Amino acid sequence: MTKTATKSPQLKSLSEYIQERFEEFSRSQKDVARYIVDHLDEAAFLTAEELARRASTSSSTVVRFSQALGFEGYPELQQAAIEEYRSATVANAATAGGAALFSFDHSELEGSLGADYSNLEETARNLTREQVDGAVAALAEAQRVVIVGVDQMAFFASYLRHILSLLDIRAEIVASTGGESLQRLGRIDEETLVIVLSCGRAHPLLLRAMKLALHRRARTLAISDASMSEVGEHAEQTLYFSSNSPSFARSNTALMALVQGLAHGLYARDEAAHKDRIRAYKLK
Repeated sequence: MTKTATKSPQLKSLSEYIQERFEEFSRSQKDVARYIVDHLDEAAFLTAEELARRASTSSSTVVRFSQALGFEGYPELQQAAIEEYRSATVANAATAGGAALFSFDHSELEGSLGADYSNLEETARNLTREQVDGAVAALAEAQRVVIVGVDQMAFFASYLRHILSLLDIRAEIVASTGGESLQRLGRIDEETLVIVLSCGRAHPLLLRAMKLALHRRARTLAISDASMSEVGEHAEQTLYFSSNSPSFARSNTALMALVQGLAHGLYARDEAAHKDRIRAYKLK
């Protein structure tokens, strides 16, 4: 695959080509591959060093990954990403029947809001009704819920536990490798639903929790911003959310919306039973 080859409409896009060859890459190169596929609009305009930092690897790995795909170096891969991004932008605008929410010449605030808007739209487009209904049913039927999320995902694990408690669903959080957290993992059984929240490269604790859940025959749900997530490979169900961002931190707007959407789905299953409890909480 060469720089000029990507311009041909007869050939696969960069993202398709990466996914086709994904299993050939090393572990670090897979981290780069996942990031490019799931964050194309960022990768198209990042330097090799910036892409390496966001993919939690080194700039030399980014260069080697480019060469493994058949490019002379990273600039050629980046050009292919730019061309795919431009094509996708034109196609999306045509489908929407109008211009983008913000122009390319925008402020930092507009750029951030525009990214959040796009993340919500992409997340909604990639989720199916069956996936969401399946996740809601798993939550409603679980006798015990364990939510695993480390680093920045620990906040969303806590928030998910909070809104589940409003619906009288008790959940426990595993947010570290500490003794108490590991004890909670140790109590996983067939009646447990294990929910793993993942952003970027999967933390070893997330993979450990998922593998343990499978061994104990527990139900599993992964919520991840990587369509080729290692966590998702072990999960019974996976919900994808988009987290593209023009800033130094990933956008979690779509994740927050997804978490709240699951709660609304649970509420709708038995609205009469939940109505009085929610009203009492709002009056506190």
